[in-house]
Amino acid sequence: MLRKHPYFALWALLAGLIVLDFVGVQFGQIADQRVGDVLQRQLATQRPAHADIVVVNIDQKSLEELAADAGRWPWPRSIHAELIDYIAAQKPQAIVFDLLFNERDVFRPEHDEALRTAAQQANKVYFPYLTLSDGEATPIKDLPTQLGILPQAIFDKDAKAILLLPWVLNPEQWQGGTINFNADSDGIGRYYSIDQNIAGWQIPSLPARLARDFNWPIPQTERMRIHWQTQRQHISYSDLYQAANREHSNRSMNEFTDKIVIIGTAAPGLQDLRPTTMGPLYPGVDILATAIDNLKYQDWLIESPRAPYGLLALLLCGLLAWGFTRGIHTLRLALALSVSSGLTLGLMWLGLTHNYYLPLISSLLWAWAYFWLAALIAYWAEKNSREHAVALFSRFLDARVVKQLIASGDIDLSQVAQSREITVLFSDIRGFTSLSEKHDPAAVVQLLNQYFTLQVDIIFKHGGTLDKFIGDAIMAFWGAPANDAEHAQHAVAAAIEMSAALDAFKQQLSDIEHFEIGIGLHTGPAVVGLIGSASRLDYTAIGDTVNLASRIEGLTKGCARILVSDATRAACDASAAPFEFIGHGQHSVKGREQNVLLFEPKEKAL
Repeated sequence: MLRKHPYFALWALLAGLIVLDFVGVQFGQIADQRVGDVLQRQLATQRPAHADIVVVNIDQKSLEELAADAGRWPWPRSIHAELIDYIAAQKPQAIVFDLLFNERDVFRPEHDEALRTAAQQANKVYFPYLTLSDGEATPIKDLPTQLGILPQAIFDKDAKAILLLPWVLNPEQWQGGTINFNADSDGIGRYYSIDQNIAGWQIPSLPARLARDFNWPIPQTERMRIHWQTQRQHISYSDLYQAANREHSNRSMNEFTDKIVIIGTAAPGLQDLRPTTMGPLYPGVDILATAIDNLKYQDWLIESPRAPYGLLALLLCGLLAWGFTRGIHTLRLALALSVSSGLTLGLMWLGLTHNYYLPLISSLLWAWAYFWLAALIAYWAEKNSREHAVALFSRFLDARVVKQLIASGDIDLSQVAQSREITVLFSDIRGFTSLSEKHDPAAVVQLLNQYFTLQVDIIFKHGGTLDKFIGDAIMAFWGAPANDAEHAQHAVAAAIEMSAALDAFKQQLSDIEHFEIGIGLHTGPAVVGLIGSASRLDYTAIGDTVNLASRIEGLTKGCARILVSDATRAACDASAAPFEFIGHGQHSVKGREQNVLLFEPKEKAL
């Protein structure tokens, strides 16, 4: 079954792996993700961030410029308190920190107190915390409600969680959510958590906390796929801090009115750079800002489930299997699959522009995997077919001609026998039985081999096809498998040269006196092709044309060494062949009611 239908057998094999991929192990998902990353990076350059979400960046410049006033990092919390006061005076929608305040400053408690006071007065300041996998667990029911942790319909009242909380602040100021980095299996961040469920307790992310406080719609999933943006406004922390401490600020006093101001760091030394779709070192503060932006403007990517796209992979592979089985050229299939790939990428791009993420790439990769495996099978099948054709047809034609005919497509083992206009030649040795009786069998075989080698070379020289040896007779024809408009002329030329070669050959025979041949030719239609059983095929010609050529050869005895039919003569005249034909009258042929007009061909004298 595999040998009979190898392409569908390959499809069945890959179908099992495709099902395993799309509904099981998901090992092809990484391809979807990586190509999706490339497309999203390209699209992000065309998606400017909204102007009302601003990042105040603790960049390297800020670390250097504030070193004199604030010292080395971490700075005293009073620095942040001053900035909160300055920003809060402009009535922003919210001030969001992307900095953890989990350790109190035991040496400078007054600075922590300044931060607590500023946060209390501003009243719209959000602080982050983390969920951890290791550490001391805290009963969730004992945590302050300001964290935004809510019990669901079914929850464990004794559940505990390991949290890294903002202990610098008072518990009533713990307004915020988690900022855990959400990485896929390859370590790349493409999502932001919405809520984390621990024993029925809903722990919100910082973006989700803002969304609930400001009544923004929230996706009904545990995490959302980030729709990346560029060109977000970044303000250096040091520039803003210095403006806040001037008697007359050089900045607009409503710069942050009704805006969400996110304070975080992109300085390389502060280690808040993460691998994301946008690059291997992407600032965590920008991840947070983009997630907040996506939620506020309902701009996140809606992710289509991956499993249904397994049907697409099965369909593409099935279509390719059908194409290979039907014998469609491999290059045509490759072109069709390339066009499909381009359309698929275009569809993914279109989906992204409409906030949909379509995981189509792995389906394409499975199709390409099938294509290359099937192409390899086709190559080996073609290679074996060519080798078989060369081996088969080299018995009938010059091997060099066979290779040319196969390359041009004139020889096709799958092609059925068909009717062709050909010229058939029969050549027979006169008195072979008597010759065999008078000489040693080994000598007779050697003589035949020498004679046949000589005559077959001439047949091949003139483009003829050797059909078979019938005892001491040779059957050959012209006009197949290669198309030859002048097959009659070439056949007659071969017959004349065969006659001349016989004369030269006879001069080399010292102990054989009588060695003569007859050659008969006829032109007409015949069925030509591979004919025989499944275990034994021969390329041959059958039909009345073959029978008549054999009968004409039988009439040469006592008449002429070479005789051709009127049809062969007419075909040569039509091609202006350099022969003249001597008429030998009409002859009765066994099996035919009408007499046959025969001619002896001669080369025209120069």
